[in-house]
This record gives sequence, C-alpha cells and structure tokens, in this order.
Amino acid sequence: MKLEGTDDRDLYGIYIETPECCFWQGLEHFVTSTAPDSVRNQAGDVDVICYSLRRFARLAAAGNPTILHILFTPADNQEAFWSAVIASRDLFLAKAHALKYQGYADAQLRRMTGDRGRGKHGQRPELEKQYGYNVKAAMHVFRLLHGGIEFVSQGWVTLPRPEPERSKLLAVRCGEWSQDRVIAEANRLFAELDAAVEYSPPPERVDLDAIGRLVTEICLDAWEQWGWSGKRSTGSRIGGV
Repeated sequence: MKLEGTDDRDLYGIYIETPECCFWQGLEHFVTSTAPDSVRNQAGDVDVICYSLRRFARLAAAGNPTILHILFTPADNQEAFWSAVIASRDLFLAKAHALKYQGYADAQLRRMTGDRGRGKHGQRPELEKQYGYNVKAAMHVFRLLHGGIEFVSQGWVTLPRPEPERSKLLAVRCGEWSQDRVIAEANRLFAELDAAVEYSPPPERVDLDAIGRLVTEICLDAWEQWGWSGKRSTGSRIGGV
C-alpha cells in the first residue's frame, strides 16, 4: 500500500541462531536502517528487520499481525527450513488472534484521532496539515481490520491486498475520505471482525507444544547440517544441587 516516491521500504527476514546464540549469547532480533534513529524514515530509506526462528514463532503464536503476515508473503531467497515452516502454517492459526488484530487497529484509530500518544515515529504533522488528520494511520486501521477478517474467517491473508479493498485503502491514504467517514467504516469493520470470529474455522488457541516441536526439529536439523552434534565429550560431567 505504498505511494510511489513517498514511502520507505521494509525488508523482513527469519534466521536460525547458532547453538551458542540460542543457549548462551542470544541473538533473537536484528534491526538496521539507512535512516538515523533520530529522524523518521524518508522516501527511499530501507529498514531491515530480522527475527530468529524462535522469536518469530513466539510472536506468531501470540497473534502479532505483522509477524503472521510473513507466513503469507512470497519469500525471496527462501531457505529450506522456511518451507518446513510454511508447510506447518496452520499451527499458527487461532480465533484468539482476532483480539490482536482488533488491538492493533484500535491503536491506529486512536493515533489517528489524537487519543493515543503518537511517539516520534508515529507523528505525521505533514499529513495532518494537508488532510486534517493522519491518513496513513487511517489506512492502517482498514488494512488491519480487513486482514483480520480474512484471517479468522478463512485462515489466510491475501498479499498484496486484493481489489476492491486495495483501491479503498489507497483512497484513504490519499485523503479522499473524511475522518468521520473513516471512523464510521472502522466501527462497521470492528463489528464484522467480531461476527467473523463466531464462525471461524481455526481452533480457539494455538498448540504451543506443537509449535515448540516444529522449531526444535528445524533447529536440530540445521545444526546437524552445520556439523554440531550436541554431544558432550566422554569425560564431561554435569553437577547439581
């Protein structure tokens, strides 16, 4: 839903930690950007956000919409382990995730109306000056609610977003909707998401044990390929109290 010449680019990646990182040092999240931390990204800037498989799985199991969408996004430079994740994608489906979609959408709506602290990266004074309100936050409200409705009702998220929804989102992003109209439509979509949950095919909650087994098997397979057996030397001993 980017506008040519106005938006930055976000790249996401998933990686497997080495055993040392997993058990001791820890490297669960990596972020870098072409823009300094002190300013908001400009057109052409690139953000790179990478998650360890362990952290990704925890966030997806908790229903984080941004993370869940990675499961439905065509991947460039796809590693074999990611194919195993996609093959088990249904493990991350749950009705309970609707609450996360609602929460994220509500936060964007309150940011749009000024009822929520917007923070350094959430402030859009140029949009508010031009259109009277934060049209980008309004677009995110609709994007989250439409995505949430599809997710809980069909167990899927279409990316990029299909028509006629895409044109609707772009119209909002370009300021063609009044704020009052956005609020009214948002309320309708919140109600539609609530109704969709009642007939949602996914289970109520995810099976955390099953997700844990998936992540463990993928990591052990990768480490074996890297030549790490996980076996201690014959003379090693573990003490305890």
